[in-house]
Amino acid sequence: FLESTDFENAIRLAVSLGGDADTMGAITGGIAEAVYDGVPEHIRKEVLKRLPNEFIDVMQRFYQKFMVE
Repeated sequence: FLESTDFENAIRLAVSLGGDADTMGAITGGIAEAVYDGVPEHIRKEVLKRLPNEFIDVMQRFYQKFMVE
């Protein structure tokens, strides 16, 4: 993350390190979302197309409760 320039770059750098890439990507994504003011719209839309409705519902409830916009 420390060498990243934006959200997508942070994720790409984390995954390129190898190892436990999904965990590294998840941790980096959370930090990048906070620092770079959210997830870019084109990434958010693509991810939401791939998630089950139950996951989307949990995420929406989380954002409504804990995220200030």
